[in-house]
Amino acid sequence: MLLLGESGTGKEVLAQGLHQASKRTGKFVAINCAAIPENLLESELFGYERGAFTGATKTTPGKIETAHGGTLFLDEIGDLPVALQSKLLRFLQERKIERIGGRQEILVDVRVVCATHQNLKLQIAEGRFREDLYYRLAEITVEIPPLRARLGDAVLLAHAFLRRFAQEQKRAGLVFTEEALRAIESFNWSGNVRQLLSAVRRAVIMADGNRIGCADLDLPSVPAAAEGAGDSKLAVGADLDIRAAREAAERATVVMALARTNGNLAKSAELLGVSRPTLYDLMRRLSIH
Repeated sequence: MLLLGESGTGKEVLAQGLHQASKRTGKFVAINCAAIPENLLESELFGYERGAFTGATKTTPGKIETAHGGTLFLDEIGDLPVALQSKLLRFLQERKIERIGGRQEILVDVRVVCATHQNLKLQIAEGRFREDLYYRLAEITVEIPPLRARLGDAVLLAHAFLRRFAQEQKRAGLVFTEEALRAIESFNWSGNVRQLLSAVRRAVIMADGNRIGCADLDLPSVPAAAEGAGDSKLAVGADLDIRAAREAAERATVVMALARTNGNLAKSAELLGVSRPTLYDLMRRLSIH
């Protein structure tokens, strides 16, 4: 499986979720191909036998072998050296490895999930990534959209991060101001979920009172009158179907209300100016779960 998306969109979190949802009993093992020097990466992946090289004082299994029965997550696969790409391809085809300095083939049963923010097809054209390895990895491809394209997600994630960090810092009762929620919705999170997480963690630590505002998040204030003004860009280039446009606008508004209230249906209905039964009907009609 290949996970594509900008840095910080949560590719490793998704890989962990896939592992936890599976029936595999082995470990979830992650390795960042860009963070380990090329001369060490092979031994990290495949392991080595005692005496295979200077300093190899004992036989050491690699990450692939450690993940037997579980999931191996190869982050930043686009940075895998070409010399190792052929060795990884052989493992994916044969499901067998040889430790460095070893002669015995070791059978490994592991799910392999790879991720990158790079354009692998461009790397193939430039000769920096093997085409056969790409098609082996891309049998199932999932593109994770950036946070700015995921309507309502930023506020929902901010609420979740606030609960987590408030508990860690023993600061019960912390809440976002309405101005802060508008700012979170409107901000173009170039660093995606990672940037949002960092902003909320910092705000929980630094906020003076129990209400987290725009200044605590280091975000520009968004006037209430401007809220939703940018939504019109969604209709640019779309078919001029008034019913479809109305449903899209209704869905966007309901999703934003649910995100703003952290999923509280009573508060969402109040915010939207409708009754709870009407909100239920809207959610059912618009397929909002």
